[in-house]
Amino acid sequence: MTHATSRIPGFYQLLPHERLDKVIEIAGLEDEARGHFNDFGNIPAASADAMIENVIGTFNLPIGVATNLIIDGAEQLVPMATEESSVVAAVCNAARQCRDSGGFYTDTSEPVMIAQIQLVDVPNPEFARLRLLSKVERIKQVCDATDPVLLQHGGGFRDMEVRVLEDMLIVHLLVDVRDAMGANAVNTMAEAVAPLLAEWTGGKSRLRILSNLADRRLARARATWTLEAIGGEAVRDGMISAYRFADIDPYRAATHNKGIMNGISAVVLASGNDTRAVEAGAHAYASRSGRYRSLTHWEVGEEGNLTGTLEIPMPVGLVGGATRSHPTARQCLNILGVQTADRLARIIAAVGLAQNFAAMKALATTGIQKGHMALHAKNIALMAGAESDEIDKVAALLVEGGRVRFDIAEQLLATLRSQPS
Repeated sequence: MTHATSRIPGFYQLLPHERLDKVIEIAGLEDEARGHFNDFGNIPAASADAMIENVIGTFNLPIGVATNLIIDGAEQLVPMATEESSVVAAVCNAARQCRDSGGFYTDTSEPVMIAQIQLVDVPNPEFARLRLLSKVERIKQVCDATDPVLLQHGGGFRDMEVRVLEDMLIVHLLVDVRDAMGANAVNTMAEAVAPLLAEWTGGKSRLRILSNLADRRLARARATWTLEAIGGEAVRDGMISAYRFADIDPYRAATHNKGIMNGISAVVLASGNDTRAVEAGAHAYASRSGRYRSLTHWEVGEEGNLTGTLEIPMPVGLVGGATRSHPTARQCLNILGVQTADRLARIIAAVGLAQNFAAMKALATTGIQKGHMALHAKNIALMAGAESDEIDKVAALLVEGGRVRFDIAEQLLATLRSQPS
């Protein structure tokens, strides 16, 4: 329908239920919408209103728990928030199949984030570059003075890089952000030091903001799957072939890496971290060689076993943002039992590797649709109106018939309901 107007003066100043009344009136919604949006679930309306602008409700996603994971010798439960069928089950299955070989082993680099400062109209950029490098101690003093709490926790300014890009001078501040995601800390440092950089170079400062290509803050995971666990050499070779396809063809790599991010983003979201930042960094990192490639690497290891590795930027934190303000994120972090952002990053990397293993194995054997559609059948049954125990019955019939479609689900549900109880 055509809305009367989207111009609502003072909309942001209203309470959530008052905003909702306005939206219902303008959009011509039924009263059912009011009851639906007024149910904020397990987030207090006041908390949701403080997180973003113009709140009228919340959007709930299922949270599943991945089991079977052993990460660096420790048993690990992992909550995952996602709407996509098969994601959680895939991690569980992949983790179960590598338990006998020790599970997942991980490590990380230091939690260093990059702030970028763009300088323009610099008369002699190469000369200015060297002059800035000679000022690094003064720059460190200015940056560290902006965040004494970070310094108390062992973080702060670590180094500086200066790049000449065409007619611009780009300064990178490298900052150890400890257990924070770090955006606010590095942005504040960039703002503080930018006037000095402009003065020393004779140029003008423009953009002052972090880079989401956090290639100094990497998480790495590796694991081995035995031939016995995966079903033999043919399965292994099929998976290696699938990996090689993704590594040489960006069309395949996009879907291959999206599968990795299915798992990673689900844990990032459940922990209250920024999925968009992690996804942007991951896909940029996949292109660091000059073309878009697989984020994972798969090889034949000792005794012919399958080995997989994943190295990925992982700018996640436990301090600030939704990790503290979102009550569900806090409970998910309690399930994870993590005390540091470093441990959280390691867990997320392991989940990404597990997700990739599961997807490649499905593609190399039964095909992706068999397992995926078996789980998707429940969604289709729900869409058709199935309730309670009808959901499992309709889903089972859809899978048995080999056609997981909405129209067929409607027919099956009607037949089921017409039968005498």
